[in-house]
Amino acid sequence: MTPGHRRLLALALVLAVASLAIALLVGSTDIPSAEVLRHLLGDDGSVQDRIVDQLRLPRALTAFAVGGLLAVAGVMMQVLLRNPLADPYVLGVSGGAASAVLGAMLLALPVAWYTAAATVGALFSTLLVFGLTHAGDDWRSERLLLTGIVVAAGWAALISFVLSVSPSDRLPGMLFWLMGDLGQASTPSVPLALLIGVLMLAMLRARDLNVATQGMLRAAALGVDTGRLRLELYFAAALLTAAAVAIAGAIGFVGLIVPHLLRRLGGSDHRVLLPGAALVGGSLLVLADTAARTLIRPMQLPVGVLTAMIGVPVFLYLLHTRTAR
Repeated sequence: MTPGHRRLLALALVLAVASLAIALLVGSTDIPSAEVLRHLLGDDGSVQDRIVDQLRLPRALTAFAVGGLLAVAGVMMQVLLRNPLADPYVLGVSGGAASAVLGAMLLALPVAWYTAAATVGALFSTLLVFGLTHAGDDWRSERLLLTGIVVAAGWAALISFVLSVSPSDRLPGMLFWLMGDLGQASTPSVPLALLIGVLMLAMLRARDLNVATQGMLRAAALGVDTGRLRLELYFAAALLTAAAVAIAGAIGFVGLIVPHLLRRLGGSDHRVLLPGAALVGGSLLVLADTAARTLIRPMQLPVGVLTAMIGVPVFLYLLHTRTAR
């Protein structure tokens, strides 16, 4: 790892700490920084203590975990397809997860079922894309990308149908969740543990991922089991996306923006890109969520609206530069 890589990771870590500090300090209720620190270190039972310990801190940590999950999933999808335009939302993985969760909401199933529903939906979408794409030993990235886009459009149509037949009393909550909602975040330990676990496993494959970015044929020539690597990447990305969707709804473009930004800054080595994506992706979503709950306070905006406002122009820029190239 070069000194430049170390500096990039150090900057990502500083950004993560700063974003979490901003999330704790900023809100509809003004709390001085010294008071925030005191409430973190001790419990006095006051209203401000509950705001910091039970509202802002769990929400900030959950947002950080979800952003990290989506960014790492984006890294995996872009290695799989060797295409900076790939991310779980473009390829229909999140659409399958969101459709399954909305179906659970329509059936009035308990919240505990949402994670299982999202996992089943994401994995089904993954199998569908692979099944429609695979022909013999042909795993061309163009076929995967185009098939994923078509499948994503199909999930969008199904989501519209579910919303159109939903009872009027459930529709506002379903719509707000669909646009990204961290308002119900209360147990950040589960997504944080998943993020750390998958990140540690992915780091063990960092060398193979570096080789795979040069092409699967070259990777196979160097002894990498490319068939196994493809399956690991797609199913790991599906699992990460399912967890993020089940926790926070459909939040797009984090997995597209963050890996591309880090590569532009010189973090193409996956020993740097994977942890850097987790840190920067988490920071981006924490800052977006902080803005979503404070821009028009005391009302809250869906955080997915803000990430889309950032992601859409970036996506169009990437598409334009690739077409021009």
